[in-house]
Amino acid sequence: MIEDLVTGLSVPTDLWIGGQWRPAADGGRFDVLDPATARPIASVANGTVEDALACVDAADAAAAGWAATPPRQRGEILRRAFELMIEREDEIAELMVRENGKARADALGELRYAAEFFRWFSEEAVRITGEVRTAPAGTNQIMVIRQPIGISFLITPWNFPAAMATRKMGPALAAGCTVLLKPASETPLTALVIADILREAGVPDGVVNVLPSRRSGAVADAVLSDPRVRKLSFTGSTEVGRTLLRTASEQVISCSMELGGNAPLLVLEDADLDVAVEGALLAKMRNAGEACTAANRMYVHRSVADEFTRRLGERMGALSVGPGVDDAAVGPLVNQSSLDKVDELVQDAISEGATVVVGAARGEGDGYFYTPTVLSGVSPTSRILDEEIFGPVAPVVVFDTDEEAVRLANRTEYGLVAYVFTGDLARGLRISEALEAGMVGLNRGVVSDPAAPFGGVKQSGIGREGGHEGLLEYTESKYIAVQW
Repeated sequence: MIEDLVTGLSVPTDLWIGGQWRPAADGGRFDVLDPATARPIASVANGTVEDALACVDAADAAAAGWAATPPRQRGEILRRAFELMIEREDEIAELMVRENGKARADALGELRYAAEFFRWFSEEAVRITGEVRTAPAGTNQIMVIRQPIGISFLITPWNFPAAMATRKMGPALAAGCTVLLKPASETPLTALVIADILREAGVPDGVVNVLPSRRSGAVADAVLSDPRVRKLSFTGSTEVGRTLLRTASEQVISCSMELGGNAPLLVLEDADLDVAVEGALLAKMRNAGEACTAANRMYVHRSVADEFTRRLGERMGALSVGPGVDDAAVGPLVNQSSLDKVDELVQDAISEGATVVVGAARGEGDGYFYTPTVLSGVSPTSRILDEEIFGPVAPVVVFDTDEEAVRLANRTEYGLVAYVFTGDLARGLRISEALEAGMVGLNRGVVSDPAAPFGGVKQSGIGREGGHEGLLEYTESKYIAVQW
């Protein structure tokens, strides 16, 4: 445990296996860096394949007991975990600032969003419904029940270290599944703190296991090759998701995949520009643009493009950049490779004729800072429109007709989320239906909600997280033909 990293919060740094904090089997550890300084803030146990299989053993030993635990009891444990997270929100938010680089406001927002998954699924635990109906031939009754799918392997990314963990653990635990969580090696500390909160809330030993590791490929291969593991839930890049799907196919494991995004944001000529600019700022700058839901491509009608771009440039240019602990509005990117990629995409767009409205520069100091950037006159075929930026950069492209806007928006292999701003609700709904995305923000820059199904189409994923659908991902239907 680290006692002095965040005042008032004990931060675990070992593996959580079977209700015990344990070092890695080979004693290995790795450093966690503060993106604002590029300096280590903690050393964490580096889980091995042996440790991963020990997690599966622990989850298997606890599986029958947890599945048999009354839904109300499972729900009460999750409710207590929600309360503990909220009681410690300032401390956990500071931890996220330090290991992830978030601005403090972003960290607090994520913490509350993350805790809400525990509250939502504490209520959903008692709503795992089945059905009984008469067979059409009248020969018997059709009874359908839902049972826990089984041991669940959860892999989470670094950009939302609390919310991605609770969004997966909440429904899994509510459904009666035991879990192995592998957090991103950039941000393992938040996941370990959440594991400790679940322990305090009353989760039995072995139900939750957490394995930080830099041996991601070997660990995933070993876990997904174990026939006792029946569920994989992954949030991360489409490239890695494809690899995991291939591996999981060998054991025919049920998979939920929340993969990459390339969100378009459409501003029609009848949009309220105050609403559109505010919405674009939210959609672009949440977590400094390091979000799969971030607006990656801004398509603006020619008649309002200059005014929209000017206003957005003013708003983004006024944002302060610096360490989150100093209450800056925009923190650093997570690491050097992320910083290099963002700058490379911006410079490539400029070389193809884009104009810099504001930004387009690396920040000062040792951290991984990049200034909020708005680019106008971006070529519709520019590389920056094809790749997920994952940074505070807003490229603006002009369009003339609704049909052109929809065509440009759909010109991507991704389909996670899209945003539309218009003063005509019917028009906005027609365009929302035409957009190839699993979610649409209509006159809103934020779509995420624990009570709503989150997920994409095309190469952006399989399945849904959140809402009642998120609970059902961790269950299997069993049909019983019965006659009475």
